[in-house]
Amino acid sequence: MSEQKLAAELRTEFGKGYARRARMANLIPAVIYGHGAEPIHVTLPAKATTLAVRTANALLSLDINGEGHLALVKDVQRDPIKQIIEHIDLLTVRQGEKVTVDVPVHVTGETAPGTVHNLELTVVSLEAEATHLPETVEVSIEGRAAGEHIHASDLVLPKGSALLTDAEALVVNISEATATEEETEAAEGAEAPAAAGEAAAE
Repeated sequence: MSEQKLAAELRTEFGKGYARRARMANLIPAVIYGHGAEPIHVTLPAKATTLAVRTANALLSLDINGEGHLALVKDVQRDPIKQIIEHIDLLTVRQGEKVTVDVPVHVTGETAPGTVHNLELTVVSLEAEATHLPETVEVSIEGRAAGEHIHASDLVLPKGSALLTDAEALVVNISEATATEEETEAAEGAEAPAAAGEAAAE
């Protein structure tokens, strides 16, 4: 994952009143911490930042008054109703430094006919280089039969990453489809031709 470049501005004001004024000016309050240094309070451009943090564990290259800072997004606080970003916590990192991150599990492929899969673990914890963080960990369920299990130890990790999640943790469980599930799939398959026929009749 390549870092997203953003211009940041130092801030000396705090509190809800200031945060509200910042958002009205299309700015997002943020704090940078880590490595035992004093926290750095900044504001970030709202539009560019919102786009940059859409992926998990986004890495930001910040220009603060001409000084470069590399930071990992650790927490994004959003308004529960409007879903706009209210504040961001950033962890300062260095080139080559190892960090711990939670990475989403992405399932690919289809299981054997008459079976369904259940994703038991949506994220896994990895140790990886801060400048080479994986966006997802893919797990293939292609052709898997009922009764099969995929554990964390079975995952193929991105190069340079190490698994921190318990190796025995169940990630995906394959089971036989129930009658209800099969009937639903059959009904969905029947609806498509029927809808096409109705459209033709009109």
